[in-house]
Formats: sequence, structure tokens, C-alpha cells
Amino acid sequence: MTTAIAEVAAGPATQPHPNQFALLRQRRFAPFFWTQFSGAANDNLFKFAFTVMVTYQLQISWLPPAMAGLVIGALFILPFLLFSATSGQLTDKYDKTTMIRLVKNLEIAIMLVAGYGFYNDNVVVLLACTFLMGLHSTLFGPVKFAYLPQVLDERELTGGNGMVEMGTFVAILLGNVVGGLIVAIPEVGRQDVAIACVVLALVGRAVAQFIPSAPATDPGLKVNFNPFTETWRNLKLAHQNIVVFRSLLGISWMWFFGAVFLSQFPSFAKEVLHGNEQVASLLLVVFSVGIGIGSLLCEVLSRRHVEIGLVPLGAIGMSVFAVDLYFASRGLPPATGLALGQFLAAPAHWRVMADLALLSLFAGLYSVPMYALIQLRSQPTHRARIIAANNILNALFMIASSVIAGVLLKLGMTIPQIFLLVGLANAVVAFYIFMLVPEYLLRFVAWLASRLVYRFKVTGDDNIPVQGAAVLVCNHVSFVDAVLLMAASPRPIYFVMDHRIFKVPVLGWLFRLAKAIPIAPRKEDPVAYEAAFDAAARVLREGDLLAIFPEGGITRDGTLQEFKGGIMKILERQPVPVIPMALTNLWGSFFSRVEQGGAMVRPFRRGVFNRVGLNVGAPVPAAQVQPEVLRTHVAQLLTA
Repeated sequence: MTTAIAEVAAGPATQPHPNQFALLRQRRFAPFFWTQFSGAANDNLFKFAFTVMVTYQLQISWLPPAMAGLVIGALFILPFLLFSATSGQLTDKYDKTTMIRLVKNLEIAIMLVAGYGFYNDNVVVLLACTFLMGLHSTLFGPVKFAYLPQVLDERELTGGNGMVEMGTFVAILLGNVVGGLIVAIPEVGRQDVAIACVVLALVGRAVAQFIPSAPATDPGLKVNFNPFTETWRNLKLAHQNIVVFRSLLGISWMWFFGAVFLSQFPSFAKEVLHGNEQVASLLLVVFSVGIGIGSLLCEVLSRRHVEIGLVPLGAIGMSVFAVDLYFASRGLPPATGLALGQFLAAPAHWRVMADLALLSLFAGLYSVPMYALIQLRSQPTHRARIIAANNILNALFMIASSVIAGVLLKLGMTIPQIFLLVGLANAVVAFYIFMLVPEYLLRFVAWLASRLVYRFKVTGDDNIPVQGAAVLVCNHVSFVDAVLLMAASPRPIYFVMDHRIFKVPVLGWLFRLAKAIPIAPRKEDPVAYEAAFDAAARVLREGDLLAIFPEGGITRDGTLQEFKGGIMKILERQPVPVIPMALTNLWGSFFSRVEQGGAMVRPFRRGVFNRVGLNVGAPVPAAQVQPEVLRTHVAQLLTA
């Protein structure tokens, strides 16, 4: 009850908006966006300026320049391992807006201390502040991803995550660039960095004051301050939903993948591309812009749903362009210390930049839907703790990437060879995850079919419930009806299907992968008949969506056939709302039968990119359902 009240209190807006950028005009999102933007920018301005200071400007005997970046990076990431479990609990227990403001107060205090360190060239103080800024980010991480699903609805979640991901990488980029420029100013650079850090912290805190309240989802939680036992408990909690748990691993792998490239940019620019520091900065710019564009594209490509079918597409692109980066990096003309203009003048270098841009763009397509899926399907009372556990996994995977890359370099591998190895490993890991969680692969197939095979338009998809059990009933026109329904639904659908369709090559394998429920006529196989209804009742008891085609088979003449009575038997066992649907303009296409012949002959008999549609009607209460009533609803939708 508390959770429901909290979700309603936070209140996703009911007014539709045209796209994700419109969120920047809404109070529930805009102040939060700029708060997290300023925090990410400040983190990176501080870290990069400090790194430049100890690498180029000061001579510290106990901190040699070659080790400075590693030490600063390790100190920043250490709090993620130590305090993520606690921060997740605090986020679930307290109002998220209160947590954000407390974290921003902490940031001001840290930056004031850091200002003292910059003014007095006190490296020890700045190292301590690095650890504390890591703590600041550790506390903010679960709040950031738990706040969004509390104030955005399902149709806004992908766009909201895309905006935050884009904003984070732009902030990282600006922080690094501005920090490097300011600290390099003769005589006053370090003092100006101190001022900039404090000003950014104050701006972030001022903007945070406008974030609306996001009430606690589990106010009665007793905080366990043991990070090891709490992390293990949260991982076990996430494992209860196998799709969520495997998504956590998928995101952590993405951070492993990205960390390999980001950590090697300076050496790659110098040793392979023969460029100077400006070229290394250019690689970071290209990578960040690519991530930002990919993140923003997610809403466009997903039709404003949480579309995890984009994840396999992202994984494919990451591997393809990581492998091509290896080939693009071979045989570059010898040179030394190329300036930015000289680097850009060589055509071969543009292929390298294109590979980096596309690799990072597909990484954005890969990560945003995964984050949105975790937010959508995690239990609200434990959402922040699951995200905190993910932050720990991310940190461990990033540390592992540094160790493995270091070992491979020691063994004599070149940086392009490491990129090649990671690209191939990404393909193997992605395939393994998609086989363990076939929903990703199924949604990818549905996404391809609804965009590349057909031009698919869905009307009334708001009637498909994002939570709770329901039965979907639809006319049966082709062998890919189920695939198109999957593409239209924001949630997985379990289909009751004629057992003979499982014998169709490729489609049969796909439907078995989707855990479709085969049904045979009672006279033909009474055991399979009863087993199908048992399985259907189990799906509805677990709160999932069940789809049936009440005509009992694919139409042979394109007209709507009589509806069978199986729907009544399903509702007798588990009375739930029924959602009528109608597929339109699909008759006569490649996957449907035609009056003059069978299906799947002459693939271009209707040309390419045929316009087809799905009209979704309002739910019908179980008490009002009769086969003829449902048939009337579907018939009306066919003419809508």
C-alpha cells in the first residue's frame, strides 16, 4: 500500500508530450536533469584538473605522474564498492528529493575543502576530496535511477533515461575540457578551478531546490550497514526476476567494454594514431557525442516504449565497429606528434573516428533500454537497492577491465588487438545473454519485422496494460501475427497457439523460444488440450499477458471467422480483463495465405514495406465476455 501511495504521490504527468526534449520544460524532470548534469560536470572538472595538476604542474615524489591518473581513478571508484549498498537502502527509505538535496549539500562542503587544497597545492587534501566526491556520486547513483520511474510513466521512461544518459556524457566531456583549460591558465589556474568547483556545486544545489517531492518507497526499512551482506541480499533479490538480474550483468558488461576504450584513448592516440594531446581529447569528444546520440535515438526507435529489442541491435553494432576499428588502425602512415589539424587532414583517420562514433552510438542503444527495463520491472520498494547492487557490479567490471587490459599489454598485445579481442568477446557475451534471456532476441525479431518487413502502425496501444494480468484476443491473419503483437506490447506476451504452427521452420523455433503454449483440438489430443488451459491459467495467476486467436486458425479468405469458446474456459479459471485487437491490411502479404495459393510464396507479391496496422480496443470486463461479443468488438476495430 505504501508503495502504491508513493508512486501516485510522485505522479507521472498524464498530459502527453511530443518527445523527450519536452521533458526539459516540466518541473518533475528539468530541475532533476540539471542537478545531475551539474554534479557530473563538477566531478569531472575536479578530477581532470587535479590529474593535470599532479601530472604536469607539481613534482610529487610519492605520486609519480604515471601513477597519478590510476590513483585518482581508484580513489574515486572505491566508495562505489564500500557504500553503494548503504546508499541504495537510504534511497528506498527516505524521500528521494530530500536525499538529492543532502547529497548536493555534501558536494558544496567537499568543494570548499577542495578549494583549500587547490589554493595551497595540498595533494593529500585533494586526494581525500577525490574519495569524498566518489562517495557523493555513490549516494547520487541509486537516487538518479530510482527517481525516474517514480515520476515518469512507461512511455516516457526510455526518453527520460536517454536524456539523462546523454546529459551525463556531455557533462563528463565539458567537465574534462573546462577543467583542463582552466587549470592550464598560468599562475591563477588552480585558484580558478577551486572557484569553478564551488560555483558549480552551489548552482546544482540551487536547482535541486525545485525538484518536486518523490516519497519514500519503503519508509519502514531497517538499514543494514554491512556492505557485503547487503550487496549479496540485493543480488539475490534481483535474481528473483531473471530478466532484471541478467540485465544487471548486461549493463556491467557494457561498462567493462566502454572502460577498455576510454582508458586506452591517451595511449591509442599517441602510439597508434601518432597524435598529440588534442587528438586524445578529440577521441573522447567523438565517443561522448556518439553515446549521447545513441541515447537520444532510443525513444525514436522504440516508439516511446521500453523497447529491449534495441539491445541486440546495440550489441551487434558495438562488435562490428570495435572489430572494424582494429582494421582501421592497421597500417596508418608513420608520423610523430600530429596536431589536431594534421590528424584531421588524413582520410584514414576519419574511418577511425567513424568507428568510434558508431561504436559508442550503438553502446547508447544497448544501455538505455536495459536501464529502463530494470527501473520498470524492479519491485518499487527495492528498486534503489537493486540499482545500488548494479553500481557495485559496474565498479567491479570496470576494475576487471583495467586489470585484464594491463595484463594483455604486458603479454605484448597491441591496443588495436585488445579492441579486436573485446569486440569479439562482446559478440560471445551478448549471444550468451540473449540465449539465457530470449526476450531480448524475441523483441529484436519483432522490432525488425515491424520496421523492416512492414510499416507497422499501432493505434490505441494505451489500452495494453503495463501491469497486471489480461487476455489479448486478436484476429488471425498470418504466420507472423504473434510477432507483430510482441512488437506492439511493452511487456512480454505468452501465446496460446495451434500446435501445427510449431512445425513451421524458423517460426516454430521462435515460438518455442517465446514459451508459446501449444494447443491441439480436444478430440485429437485431450492431454495437450487440458495442458494448454493449465498453462494459460498459470500465466494469468502470475500477472502476465496471455494472447489467443479465438478463430482457432489463420483465416483462409481474409474475413473474420467465428470465435471459439476456449476464451470462456480460460476466464472461468482466472477472470481477468480481455483486450480486443484487430490486425489490419495484413491479408495478402507474404506471411498470410491468399485465395490463389498458400503463404510464404512470392515474397514481393505486395511490394516491400507494406503498411499494416493494429487497432487496440478498450478492456472488456471478464463478466461481460462472450465469444460473439468479442467478435463484434474485433470486427468494429477492423473498420476503425
